[in-house]
Amino acid sequence: MDASDLRRQRLEMLLNLARVARGWSRSQLARALDRDPTKIVPESANPKMDYLVRLAETLEWPVGEVIEAIWSGGATASASSPAPTTSFEEYNDLIAEAVRAADYRRVVELSQAMFRVARTGDERAHAFIREAAGWDGMGRYPKVLEAARLGLQQGPLSVRLRLVLQATLANAQYTLWDLTPALGTSEVLADWYEANPPTKRHDWKRVAYVYYVRGNTRRQLVAMEPENHETHAQAARADLTRAYDLYTSLARELGDESLNGIANTCKGGIIEVEVELGQRDARAAVTEMLSALETVDPARSTVAGDWIESYGWWCIFGSNIALRHLKGRELQQAMGVFMSKALAIAERLDNWAMRERVFTIQFALHNLMVDSTGLDLAFTIDDQERSLISATMGRFPSFRSTGWKILETARVVQGAKESNRWAATTG
Repeated sequence: MDASDLRRQRLEMLLNLARVARGWSRSQLARALDRDPTKIVPESANPKMDYLVRLAETLEWPVGEVIEAIWSGGATASASSPAPTTSFEEYNDLIAEAVRAADYRRVVELSQAMFRVARTGDERAHAFIREAAGWDGMGRYPKVLEAARLGLQQGPLSVRLRLVLQATLANAQYTLWDLTPALGTSEVLADWYEANPPTKRHDWKRVAYVYYVRGNTRRQLVAMEPENHETHAQAARADLTRAYDLYTSLARELGDESLNGIANTCKGGIIEVEVELGQRDARAAVTEMLSALETVDPARSTVAGDWIESYGWWCIFGSNIALRHLKGRELQQAMGVFMSKALAIAERLDNWAMRERVFTIQFALHNLMVDSTGLDLAFTIDDQERSLISATMGRFPSFRSTGWKILETARVVQGAKESNRWAATTG
């Protein structure tokens, strides 16, 4: 069966499902879809958007899920996936190879195939953990969230797998700015580890990760919930300090330098919240962070990934401080450095979460400049940035309104340089 026939079959299944769910006749369904009763299924099996919207409304499904059901199917393996006779253990090895090759689309395909041969709740949960990692590698965070949730629904699980899935869920919630659920999930995990500390030193990495997620969630909530400013800032500092201490000690004991990179991210977050607590001077903190960034060259291939990523987040933390506490040329000059270097690091790492922060902060600064000067300053982007903004909108639902504003109002130029963007605000 070719792809067109397969799509037609899936579409017919959805139409039958809609008719049964509504208790409608074929004629009633046709009226709802604004179709001739004899031509409910489009001849091309490639329905137009108005048709898909009406079908989604009839099914009471999100449009995206209708599209995915037609084009992808719930459990259809790709043509390149191994034969169904492949064992669970063999899939595990194939996924490990795909991860090493950074072929994250392949990781997702293999994980979905692994799920279909899984025999136990733990094996099915393991498949979802692997799938979540693949989606994370592609920056598809809503898919990470979905995989983690489905993994947790696989019945009673071993404690280890349940904790991994809950941590994956919490981090995806935090990344997508779903902060209240992220805080709740990470609270559950932190409480569990307080009562049940790991017996193996290696497993303390999971504890450090929980404090990292909860601390950063609290850090974000400092700005989102000003009425709880002091409470969130104090808690964020405590959690990020705990994570920093654990990561640095584990890096030394396990000989894993990448953990020092994560610790450095914690250090940057601590600087931000200490400014919010009045324990650091904002101007001095920005100067310290800019000084640290002087030696960071995103193009250097010898710099470890976790270290270079940590300085990308330092750029974001420094931008947060500058936007809240600096003004005029001092603000503009600091932001020019922070944003240009953060975008370069995001490009090197293909880090979509960092891109979302860069575009959001750039647009916030632009609006601040317009409001403070009263001038109609142009926000410029180039073709590559326009494509990245569009892709970021798909990955971050919370960014879509900002993304639309940028795309609708920005002036698109050919080969825009970062210096051009800041010319309007620093000249």
